Amino acid sequence: MQLIVGVDGSDFGLRALEESIERAQELGGDVTVALYSDGEKSLDEIESLVSQELSAFDVTVTVIRLEDEPGSQLVDIAERDGYDRIVLPGGRRSPLGKINLSNTIEFVLLNAQTTVTLVR
Repeated sequence: MQLIVGVDGSDFGLRALEESIERAQELGGDVTVALYSDGEKSLDEIESLVSQELSAFDVTVTVIRLEDEPGSQLVDIAERDGYDRIVLPGGRRSPLGKINLSNTIEFVLLNAQTTVTLVR
């Protein structure tokens, strides 16, 4: 199984990364980590957080940086390179209990032909 995990530096993003790595290890799959910023943290800060998270695992992953339009890039990369699944952080809850999705997550959900998993 080939997974591409979008990580935005949030706690949900790091949880998505952790769960994806564990799943890939169980199934013998490959993981690509796609770093993107939704404005709260810089790509350098996100890369540092991901490096710390990856140090807890005995695994080799590919890390890519998505600079502009990360939703579009995730969809294009997943389809072009034949990924089986896109894994993304699952959004945040509003005070009324509704899930708020970022523009990136919404774009991927609406446009991906690949299976998308949201991790919360």
